[in-house]
Amino acid sequence: PTVIVMVCNHGQSELLLNWACAMKARGFDTTTVLLFATDVETRDLAKSLGLAVYYDTDLFGEMPKNAAKAYADGAFTKMMMAKLYCVQLTLMTGVNVLFQDVDVVTFKDPLPYFHDESISGDFDAYFQDDGNHALYYSPYSANTGFYYIKYNDRTQYFFNSFLLAGDIIFSTHSHQISLIALLNEHASMYALRVKILTRDGDDFPGGYHYHNRKAYMKDFFAKKVDPYIFHMSWTLNKDNKIKYFQQMGEWFIPDDKACVGKTVEQIGGAQQVESTCCSRQPVVTCHYKDKPSKTACPNAEFIDKKGRSWW
Repeated sequence: PTVIVMVCNHGQSELLLNWACAMKARGFDTTTVLLFATDVETRDLAKSLGLAVYYDTDLFGEMPKNAAKAYADGAFTKMMMAKLYCVQLTLMTGVNVLFQDVDVVTFKDPLPYFHDESISGDFDAYFQDDGNHALYYSPYSANTGFYYIKYNDRTQYFFNSFLLAGDIIFSTHSHQISLIALLNEHASMYALRVKILTRDGDDFPGGYHYHNRKAYMKDFFAKKVDPYIFHMSWTLNKDNKIKYFQQMGEWFIPDDKACVGKTVEQIGGAQQVESTCCSRQPVVTCHYKDKPSKTACPNAEFIDKKGRSWW
């Protein structure tokens, strides 16, 4: 069996809400999802959306409730530790794990891909290509916001080792750099088999595609490609992630003022969350004319200093 694992705090809860609303709009089953909430506000929101939730004050009591202001800041680094805990704990129960960040939208179930070795190949771990192939991400450039882990002795040892070496995350301010370094060690010494879902492919796009593969994004909007998911990585902060999703037509929260950053009580109670905050159709909003958008945004501003109209 496979469990889809996610982790979230209140500061990122609108991205969780958008993911859940998109899943409902597209008719996906979420009974295999386990959400690790790092605060009671996120726990209550996830429960109101019908998700299975794990919350432990001893494990997550010191985690920040606010969203990271930028990549690798203090809040970001602490949440990266939470990402390690939740995968390691779930894997130890004897199941396969598909981990994904909350800044993901799903178009078709990715599990058949990973379960069919004639398509995905016979590996222990599959990671989305981060897109950044700089030296500090070598040799794998594995993105830690979307990956699949088979349960076996090699992967158990890997994540137990990663847990014991968790201080590297605080030293590097990066879950990704730490994990890649350990992947390299375990592939070399313990025959861990790692596959990277290449950035040159069309099935598992992310922020790299959004910012660097214009032809791909044109095909995406024209429905000429059929990806499993889209991961809004490569993005400075949560606010930009939301704006880019809105431009893409992948935002399923109809009333940001009533729902974004709100607790279940502020929304009106658990029974009101889905009816108030989930749209069956995406809400398309223009923000930046120099970023990919479902429709042209001629009256929007530029976000980049030397930006040019994407359309």
